[in-house]
Amino acid sequence: MNVVLMIFDSLRRDSCGIYGDGPWGSIQTPHFQRFADESLVMTNAWPESLPTLPTRRAIYTGQRVYPFHDADYVLKGDFHGAPGWGPIPEDQPTLSEMLQQAGYRTALISDVYHQFKPSKNFWRGFDQWTFLRGQEQDPFISGPRLTEEQLAHWLPREMWTEANIRFIQTSIMNIHNRRHEEDFFAPQVLRTAAQWLEENQDAERFFLTIESFDPHEPWLVPPHYRKLYLQEDGQEQVKSSYGDCSQLEAQLLTRTRANYRGSVTQCDRWFGHLLESMRVLGLLDDTIIFFTSDHGHSIGDRGYMGKRGYPSAPEVYEVPLLVRFPGGEHAGVVSDMFVQHHDITAAVFEALGLAVPGFLDGQPFLSQALGGAQGARDHVTVGWGSTPTVITPEWWFNAKCDGTGALLHDRTRQDPFAVNVATQHPDVVARGFRLAAADAKGGYPEWLVELAQSEADAPGCSDLAARE
Repeated sequence: MNVVLMIFDSLRRDSCGIYGDGPWGSIQTPHFQRFADESLVMTNAWPESLPTLPTRRAIYTGQRVYPFHDADYVLKGDFHGAPGWGPIPEDQPTLSEMLQQAGYRTALISDVYHQFKPSKNFWRGFDQWTFLRGQEQDPFISGPRLTEEQLAHWLPREMWTEANIRFIQTSIMNIHNRRHEEDFFAPQVLRTAAQWLEENQDAERFFLTIESFDPHEPWLVPPHYRKLYLQEDGQEQVKSSYGDCSQLEAQLLTRTRANYRGSVTQCDRWFGHLLESMRVLGLLDDTIIFFTSDHGHSIGDRGYMGKRGYPSAPEVYEVPLLVRFPGGEHAGVVSDMFVQHHDITAAVFEALGLAVPGFLDGQPFLSQALGGAQGARDHVTVGWGSTPTVITPEWWFNAKCDGTGALLHDRTRQDPFAVNVATQHPDVVARGFRLAAADAKGGYPEWLVELAQSEADAPGCSDLAARE
């Protein structure tokens, strides 16, 4: 059996067309939906750690990154995105390395710039790794520089900060040579992946990881995709403010959401190209496909645009996870058992009939999900810096690891995040701290606690200090 691992960056679970209509109306994703119809659908899937690179480290190794014991460093040639924003530790085998040793031909096709920055090593264990350049701040093209008029087209003047201007300058310079839809990033990634499959038909068995940075910002899509959701031309808006956007003009917020939805639809179209290529190559009958995203993205939800770990929110933390078995076996099975990104490696070993390595923190879940079991977990803990989030069927707990700044939301309410109920439920808060600490294998490193103490409390947090 072959394995394909498909990861889309910033694909919201509620906005991919698989789990119902999104918060802004229906979205056109016929290929995602057809894939879901042929797959095991996990409805309760979560990251292990966030954001971009910690997430991928957990997916690639099957081991926990939280609570970031070996992650307190800043590397030249990169910014410090968050604790865990670095290479995969040398003593942690990757899934690609382990399958390569088991006789699989391995490949990585990716345009996720952060994976390939100086000192990164996410290509370990791949017989071929292909980095498609130009996303975001990749120093791919240095000119011509944008004029002030061009900047004003792409970036609303109220968002003109030095950092935002630099971001837009690089992002737009990198796409000066685009002429057709095939030149955009998601089409490049998925076409290259399909080409790899065609070129490697002699492989007895293979493991292919496909990483699409889209629909991550900047939301640069051909106009016909944006017009599926917003016909009117006008001021462009393709970047997050990473802050309160409640005062953002309504038409700019609408434009942002239309660009994001258009990007999702473009990803869907070219994912369909990949699936069709697999069909004509005869690969859908002997390949298991895992489909997920690293996280979502807030676009005006509760007045915020961006992603953050404190306060944490479902539009960022919920992720899609689907598994299509060879021949579409088990199509239509839905499971609500708790699963996390680091379970994927264990599930791959389970699917291939290989012994699950004992050093993995992740747990195989396929047979349990197919059998209707609830699995071993009654909660998940998701790490983001010094502010873990603990999620149970009833509660959403988010706080600083030093035992302060508690946020507690009742998930059974119609609008769980409208109010922080930490002071009304000190016993639940205390349990949240205990669960987060218990999942922090080896305890919290001292530097992480110091980071928590130096960070500001989230808006509306409780001053209740409940850690025992």
